[in-house]
Amino acid sequence: MEHSQIFTFALLTVGFVLTPGPNMIYLISRTLCQGIRAGLISYAGLVIGSLFYLACAAFGITALLFAIPMAYDALRFAGAMYLAYLAWQAIRPGARSPFELRHLEQDSPRRLFLMGLLTNLLNPKQALFYLALLPQFIDENQGQVFQQFLTLGFIQIFISFIGNGLIMLAAGAIARFLTDKPRWLLAQRWLMGTVLAGMSLRMVFETKD
Repeated sequence: MEHSQIFTFALLTVGFVLTPGPNMIYLISRTLCQGIRAGLISYAGLVIGSLFYLACAAFGITALLFAIPMAYDALRFAGAMYLAYLAWQAIRPGARSPFELRHLEQDSPRRLFLMGLLTNLLNPKQALFYLALLPQFIDENQGQVFQQFLTLGFIQIFISFIGNGLIMLAAGAIARFLTDKPRWLLAQRWLMGTVLAGMSLRMVFETKD
């Protein structure tokens, strides 16, 4: 693969990772409530979910799904509704920011891992990345399509690990900064809600062209 092709994909992946979504919300909440170790265990589950999507994309299973209009539309609208639900949860009266300190039950490592896995498998943002975005960077003329999928997939996983790791490490400091600043907490909630709502609308009007 050409270096410019990989570089462009990497830049898009960075922007994708930094966009608020279910994975980020889950990792932040687990890290704040149970510590960085719990966040890393949860992230291990997210990685397995990413590997599952990568395998589906590489072996062409997703091509079959997107070849069926009704299946594609069902996935698209379900994802849009889920993102809209998350947006409402962020801005509804009495809602709390993911950076707001709180006390939750301490989950076992096994449950943390499984919740991370399920969060990623049911994450429409992650699904669309592997089903729609990554295949656009595959060049059949270069051959070795399977290796191209693996290369791009592992680049995404690596960048996601670094990005989410930094977010988890900074979560405590951000939470402490926002604790005594209710207006900042409100602004953060509305920013996240707006981004999620925008993603929901984009998915509603998404086409397969």
